[in-house]
Amino acid sequence: MKPKKITIDPVTRVEGHGKVTIQLDDNGLVKNAFLHVVEFRGFEKFIQGHPYWEVPILVQRLCGICPVSHHLAAAKAIDQLVGVDPKNLSSTATKLRKLLHYGQVFQSHALHFFYLASPDLLFGINAPAEKRNIVAVASENKELAKKGILMRKFGQEIIHALTGKKIHGTLAVPGGVHKTFTNEERNYFLNGKQIPNIDTMISWSEEVILFMKKYHQENREWIDNFASYPTNHLGIVDKTTGALELYDGNLRSIDFEGNELLNIEDIDYRNHFKEAVEPWSYMKFPYMTTYGREDGWNRVGPLARINTCSHIDTPLAEKERQLFKLQTNNKPNNMTMHSHWARLIELLHCAEKIKELLLDDDIMGTDLVMKGIPRNKGIGIIEAPRGTLIHEYHIDDKGLITKCNLIVSTTHNNEALNKGIRTVAQDVLSNQLEITEPMLNQIEMSIRAYDPCLSCATHALGQMPLILRLEDNQGHLIHEKIR
Repeated sequence: MKPKKITIDPVTRVEGHGKVTIQLDDNGLVKNAFLHVVEFRGFEKFIQGHPYWEVPILVQRLCGICPVSHHLAAAKAIDQLVGVDPKNLSSTATKLRKLLHYGQVFQSHALHFFYLASPDLLFGINAPAEKRNIVAVASENKELAKKGILMRKFGQEIIHALTGKKIHGTLAVPGGVHKTFTNEERNYFLNGKQIPNIDTMISWSEEVILFMKKYHQENREWIDNFASYPTNHLGIVDKTTGALELYDGNLRSIDFEGNELLNIEDIDYRNHFKEAVEPWSYMKFPYMTTYGREDGWNRVGPLARINTCSHIDTPLAEKERQLFKLQTNNKPNNMTMHSHWARLIELLHCAEKIKELLLDDDIMGTDLVMKGIPRNKGIGIIEAPRGTLIHEYHIDDKGLITKCNLIVSTTHNNEALNKGIRTVAQDVLSNQLEITEPMLNQIEMSIRAYDPCLSCATHALGQMPLILRLEDNQGHLIHEKIR
């Protein structure tokens, strides 16, 4: 007898804990599939009552992988509480925050590609589970593994130099930053005496993109078709030029054909987005209000950002973006496995931006903090490694947090993740007499392509919303209870 339900628990090589359930019908065909995010965090609730200036430090504890992203998104929101918009931050503070941000994205992209994704690419979907890990990569491709380790280290050293720690350090304060950069710190990254320098990082980033392009040529059929489905794409772009922007800009969304759906000031997001809930996950489902729950959800992250921007403002990454766009005749790319390729283009872009900032004397300036007219609401939006990250805070007259709303990157991708799981499950698990481990790994691969951080994404408030439905074998509703 064929199984009626298959469970993958836990999903591996992602940040956080999740469970996938695949439902089969009486004929063995995939009826449905769900990604259950079973962690509960509660940050939106317990942060209430804390003074606003603590927030950029507190919210870093959402995650050990992307704490810098939460630190900076919260800092941008807290800036507004003290009356400072991004354009009014000092040049030094802005550039130091950007240097920190690019260092974070650089190390995170290196971590995901080399540690989490490369085992699938190097050893294939049919490789045994015990081989699909970074240890096997290091054993069989030492040079690739070495570069991956050192590239991640470089990004972490940028973070350490700016915040005092590689994880959960502090740079931003309300209205600016608390420290500047020294010439000794700058030379550490430029001269290459103690670690490979920034020029080496740029060169290695180009090499790994070349590796990915060659891999795509050799495996085009399955990469182009695996978990591919049309989606909307959301990302931040430069307000004036439409260029790829990771720190500050407009929120832009396009559909799968390239039609623009949204282009707004980030602070206006509340008027354009809502969040839905489902009884089987703590993770919410954001969507654009104008287009509704069914049509208004977006994919976010490297692939979405490459799709939504008009160009990249660093020359080497722009050249690679143009080659990447040729794969789809300059139309939006909806091929999920191309996320890895897009991620590497951003890796190169971040390396170029880091060099640009390291050579800028402004990072050693002393004009660090600005002040303005206080407000009671602040919204901070940046592009985290995994996609668009939104922090919103409200305070009372004493400066205590009264309300907090967080929409993290993986939450934006929730609908896309579930869509991908269903697509792959229908391709590989329908009409199979035997369920094999490689089949289940393909489900996980569709999830890993998004580099999801399930720990960040689970912050539902109160008891989990639940709808309990009792149905007969024809799908007719017998009884329903809603909690």
